[in-house]
Amino acid sequence: MIPPSSWEVYLVTDRAFSRGRPTLEIVQSAVRGGVSAVQLREKELNTRDFLEEGLRIRDFLRERGVPLIINDRIDVVLALDADGVHVGQHDMPAVIARKLLGNSRIVGLSVERLDHIEPDAAACIDYLAVSPVFHTGTKTDVSPPWGLDGLRNARAATDLPIVAIGSVKIDNAREVVRAGADCVAVVTAIVSADDPEVACRRLLKEVRAGKAERRASMTDLPR
Repeated sequence: MIPPSSWEVYLVTDRAFSRGRPTLEIVQSAVRGGVSAVQLREKELNTRDFLEEGLRIRDFLRERGVPLIINDRIDVVLALDADGVHVGQHDMPAVIARKLLGNSRIVGLSVERLDHIEPDAAACIDYLAVSPVFHTGTKTDVSPPWGLDGLRNARAATDLPIVAIGSVKIDNAREVVRAGADCVAVVTAIVSADDPEVACRRLLKEVRAGKAERRASMTDLPR
C-alpha cells in the first residue's frame, strides 16, 4: 500500500460532479492515470448503498495497492476494512479516531487555520490536509482560503505530509507543491474531467515538476 509520505495525487470522489458517470468508473480511470490514494466521500448515500459502492471500489483498489480512505465515517471504515479515515475539524476528533482504528490504519485531518496544527493531534495522524488552499465551490462550509503564503506557513509548522486541497487544478498544482505541499487532493479536476485518466497523468506531471523545483530551490539556499 502506498504510504501518505509518498502520495502525489489524491482523488476525492463526489458524484455531484461526475457528469453522470459511476464513481467506480472514475476511480478506475484515475488509477490508470497514477493516482496515489482515493477518498470515498458519499454524503448523500444511505449507509447500505455507501457500503455496496465502497466494497466494489475497495476490491478494485486493494488489488492495485492503492489505499481507500473513507470520509468521516469510522463505522464504514470498519465495515469495509478500508485503509483509513479522513476527518475534519467538526468531525470525530482525530485522537479518538486513532483509538478506534488502532495503529494499522491511516488517519488524516483537515486543518483550516494554522492553530489547528496542534502537537496532540499531530502525534496521532498520518497526514494533514490544508483546506482550502484556494476558494472552492465543492464545499460551502469552509474557512477563508490559506493561499500560497498560508501553505508555506503550514509547511514550516509541521513535518507531517501535507495534502493541499481546495480548487487545486492542473494549472496551479505545480506552484502549490513548490509552496510546500507533498500531494494535491482534487475533486473536479479529475471527477469532472473529460478523461479522468489523462487529467490524473497531467496532475502527476505537475506535482513531480513542483517537487523537483522545490528541491532545486532548497539546494540553492546559502549555507
